[in-house]
Amino acid sequence: MDDLTIRDGKMSDVNTIVRFQKDMAMETENRVLMDDDINKGVMSVFNEKNKGFYIVAQSGREVVGSLLVTYEWSDWRNSWFWWIQSVYVAKTWRRKGIYRYLNDEVIKRCRATNDVCGIRLYVEKNNTIAQNVYQNLGMKETDYLLYEFDL
Repeated sequence: MDDLTIRDGKMSDVNTIVRFQKDMAMETENRVLMDDDINKGVMSVFNEKNKGFYIVAQSGREVVGSLLVTYEWSDWRNSWFWWIQSVYVAKTWRRKGIYRYLNDEVIKRCRATNDVCGIRLYVEKNNTIAQNVYQNLGMKETDYLLYEFDL
C-alpha cells in the first residue's frame, strides 16, 4: 500500500463515484440506479458543500474506493454526527485494508474539529462481512432501528 493516497474527492472523480454507486446498488440490493439520477446526486454533493463530502482512496492513478460523509445535527449533544454513506471498494481491492484507511481519515477529520460528537453509518442486515469490518474498527451496533418513508 505504499502508493495508496487518501484524499478529498474531486470533480474529476465523479464518473468513478457514480460507477461505484451503481455497482454497490446492484451488489447489495440487486437494484439498478438510473444514470441521470445518480450522476445528479453525486454532482450535487460537489456543488453544495452543506450536503457532505467524498473521500477517496487512490492507488497510482486509479481510484479504488470511496465514501460519502453527510451531517446530522444532534440537539441532545449540541454537535454533529457524521454519517458514513455510499461506501465502496473496487472488487479487486477488497480485503486489503482500503476501508480502514478511509475510516481512519474520517476519524482524523472528526477529531480535528470541536463540533463532531460521533460517526454513524447504516449497513444492510444481511451484510455480515461489512458488519464485521465495522465492529473490528471499533464501531458498535446501536439500540436504534432505522425506519423510512419513501416518497
